[in-house]
Amino acid sequence: MSSSSSTRRLPHSPVRQGSRGAYRLVRTPPPAVGPPPLDAAQRAVVDHRSGPLLVLAGPGTGKTTTLVESVAAHIARGGDPERILVLTFSRKAAVDLRDRMALRIGAARAPRATTFHSYCYALVRAYQDSALFAEPLRLLSGPEQDVTVRELLAGQPELERLGLTHVRWPDELRACLTTRGFADEVRAVLARSRELGLGPDALDAFAHRIGRPDWRAAAAFLAEYLDVLDLQGVIDYAELVHRAVLLAHRPEVAAQLAAQYDAVYVDEYQDTDPAQVRLLHALAGGGRHLVAFGDPDQSIYTFRGADVNGILDFPTAFPRADGRPAPVAVLRTSRRSGAALLAATRLITQRMPLPRLPADKVRAHRAPTAVRDGGRVEVYTYPTQGTELDNIADILRRAHLEDGVPWTDMAVLVRAGSRALPTLRRALTSAGVPVDVDGDDLPLRHEPAVAPLLTALRAVATAEAHRPQAPEEGEDTPWLDTETALILLASPLAGMDPADLRRLGRALREEERAAGNPLPPPSDELLARALAEPER
Repeated sequence: MSSSSSTRRLPHSPVRQGSRGAYRLVRTPPPAVGPPPLDAAQRAVVDHRSGPLLVLAGPGTGKTTTLVESVAAHIARGGDPERILVLTFSRKAAVDLRDRMALRIGAARAPRATTFHSYCYALVRAYQDSALFAEPLRLLSGPEQDVTVRELLAGQPELERLGLTHVRWPDELRACLTTRGFADEVRAVLARSRELGLGPDALDAFAHRIGRPDWRAAAAFLAEYLDVLDLQGVIDYAELVHRAVLLAHRPEVAAQLAAQYDAVYVDEYQDTDPAQVRLLHALAGGGRHLVAFGDPDQSIYTFRGADVNGILDFPTAFPRADGRPAPVAVLRTSRRSGAALLAATRLITQRMPLPRLPADKVRAHRAPTAVRDGGRVEVYTYPTQGTELDNIADILRRAHLEDGVPWTDMAVLVRAGSRALPTLRRALTSAGVPVDVDGDDLPLRHEPAVAPLLTALRAVATAEAHRPQAPEEGEDTPWLDTETALILLASPLAGMDPADLRRLGRALREEERAAGNPLPPPSDELLARALAEPER
C-alpha cells in the first residue's frame, strides 16, 4: 500500500509506517492469561516434578486446566518447551490444548500438542524407507479402507479360482464375502490384531492353536491386505500406530526418542489401546516424567480398540525409577455438575469394579464435591423411536418457551452419531428446535449441504443404469422412485415445502384427468414422474 493511499485502521491491528512510506499491518499479540485459581488437589498435580503420575479426573473437575497449568509450571521450573510432548485423541482437543497453552505460556514458548495418530505419522514419515516408498505414505481414511476391504473380499472367489491367493475362507462364510456386515467384521479383526501387535503369522498361529479356521483365513487376508496397501503407498490408522511402535522399539530409534522429551502429558488416557500404551513405554517409560489424565468410568471407545486395562494397569505398567508403583492423584471438585446429577452417576459407577487401582483413590474419584446445587435427573421410556424423538423435541421447546432456557444451554447426546444424528436433526428441525451438530460427529455425507447432492447423483446413476441400451428396447425413460423424488423436491435443491408439494400434486392430477385419465396415479407417483421426465 503506497503512502498516498487512504488507509483504514483495523481493530486490534495497528498500522505502522515503515521505510519508504509503506504501511504494514501488525498483529496485536493476545493478552496474557494469568494462572487460574486451583484447589488443593489440582495444586498437588501441578507441583508434581518428575516421574510417572496417574490423575483420575471426572467430567468438570478441571482436568484440562490442570494439564495446562502442569505444563506451565514445568516450563517455569526451567523446562524446555521443545522437550515437552502433549498427546490427546482428537484434532479438536489438540487444537484446544495448543490454544490454551499458547495463551497461558506464550505462543512462542508453547510446547507441541498433537494426537497419537499425528505423532505416529510424523514418526513413520521421519524414518520412511526411501528405497521402498518413493512418495510419502498417504493415510487411508475410514471410508477408503472400507472400499479397499470390500473390493478385496469381493474378488476373493475369482482369485481363488485362478490360484492367485492363499486365503481360504470356510465354506459357510463364502456367501458373506460381498456383504457390508462381513467386511466390517473383517476390518475390525484386522485393526484389533495390529493394536495387539499381531502380524499375519502370529494371528495364524493363534487361530490354529484355538481351532478357528475363520481367523486363519483372516490372517492370510491380513497379509494380502498389507501387500496391497504397500503397493498403493497408503497406510491405515491401525497399521500407522503399529509401525510407529515397531520403529520405537528399534534400538537406535528408541535411544533418540528417550532423549527427545523430558516430559510427556497424555489427555483422556482411558481411550488408549495396547499399541498406544506400548508407544508410551518407548517415549516415557523407565520412570521418566509421564503424567496421564483419565477417567476409567467413561471408557467408551472399546469399538475403536480402547482398553480400560491401560488406565487400570498404569501404576504397575509405568513404575517409578526405584520400581515402586506410580502414584495416583484425584481431582475431587466437580464444577460442571450439580449435586443431584453426581448422586445419580454415583449410583451407576458404584456397580462398576475398578480393580488394580488404590481403593481410597477410586472412592475419592467417584465422590467428587459439587460446587453448586441444582440439577434434575429424569428417565423416560418410549414405545417407538418416532415417539422418543417427538418427546425430546417437546421437552426442549418447553424448556425454552416456558422456563426461558437459552437454546445454547441445551444439549442432546446420542449413542451412535453416524446413525442417530441425521434422524434426530430432521426431527428437531421440523419441530422448530435449532440444531448445531459438531462437525466431528456428523459424517460429511449427512451434512445438509451434501446429502441432497449425493441423493441427486445417486438418482442420476440409477436412471443411467435403467436407460435402454438399444432403440428397440423401448423409450429412453429415466427411473426414479417416489421416496427419492419427494426427498429431492423438499431439499434445498428444489426448496419446496409440504404445502407446495400438495399443490403441485393436485395440479398434476388435474392434468391427468384433463388428458382423459379418470383414475390418475397417486400424487407422489406423479411428482416422481414429473421430476424424472420434466419434458413430458
